[in-house]
Amino acid sequence: MSRCDWTKEEIKNIYQTPLLELIYQAASIHRKYHAADQIQVCSLISIKTGGCPEDCKYCPQAARYQTNVEATALMREEEILSSAKKAIANGATRVCLGAAWRSVRDSAQFDRILEVVKEITEMGVEVCCTLGMLNESQAERLKAAGLHAYNHNLDTSKEFYSSIITSRRYEDRLNTLDAVEKAGVHVCSGGIIGMGESVEDRIGLLYMLASRNPHPESVPINLLVPVPGTPLEEKKPVPIWDLIRMIATARMIMPKAMIRLSAGRLGRSLEEQALCFLAGANSIFSGEKLLTRPNPDFDEDREMMHLFGLKIRPAFAVNS
Repeated sequence: MSRCDWTKEEIKNIYQTPLLELIYQAASIHRKYHAADQIQVCSLISIKTGGCPEDCKYCPQAARYQTNVEATALMREEEILSSAKKAIANGATRVCLGAAWRSVRDSAQFDRILEVVKEITEMGVEVCCTLGMLNESQAERLKAAGLHAYNHNLDTSKEFYSSIITSRRYEDRLNTLDAVEKAGVHVCSGGIIGMGESVEDRIGLLYMLASRNPHPESVPINLLVPVPGTPLEEKKPVPIWDLIRMIATARMIMPKAMIRLSAGRLGRSLEEQALCFLAGANSIFSGEKLLTRPNPDFDEDREMMHLFGLKIRPAFAVNS
């Protein structure tokens, strides 16, 4: 039974369960609510890259940091559709469109995105967008165009948030999630570990996500990928066990959610990824790029899934 009244103490106790027992418990919950041999394959297309006015310390797309990311204009409709078709041909059943904007504006550019959402949805796949903050009427327009989900990550705990981002408030993020939910669009929201946060901050992030009623439909768990030129460029990678604990705990407290193994997967061994799937991850981003960062390509992921005996989860599948 899904709960939305978890306490931080309860979540911390789960997170600190001895590792092998935690993986076993999470795997058991996973099998109760999901087809354990299915993985949701998502493809993320950066439709408008760089030049963002925000100051997120992890992000190479922030205009204020000197990184190797060049700002580009919003892609033309035919370019976006071509990229989507390529991803679908490679097995993606969810196409995610990302624009480096602070917030959505009612404009010809937004109209272009609405048309693209409609056309990709008609290809028989789920469409997710991450376009920054939006209001209820914009969320309703996206819903009318056929949008399946909207991604807006909380990133970290409410307490640690201002150490990473000062250009918008935590409440702004929560308000966007509320607008998405009210419009009847699925919420996709997760966070990043490895930014210098404490275990309490990780618990705080999971607590905020699991307190939503309903829980987010999908929860991306990202490992920080330090990028030269950003304030977090010197951060050392966290142990894989921290990632596995986050995935397993998320699975235990949000049993019906898709838990997405997201940024930071490149360079992780097959054994490490297998443990993540065993602990409850059942969604990945596949394709050569994750916005601006390298990512395992479709061929690599096909080989991995074949090795593990995993199948691609169909679009619009409903969890038990």
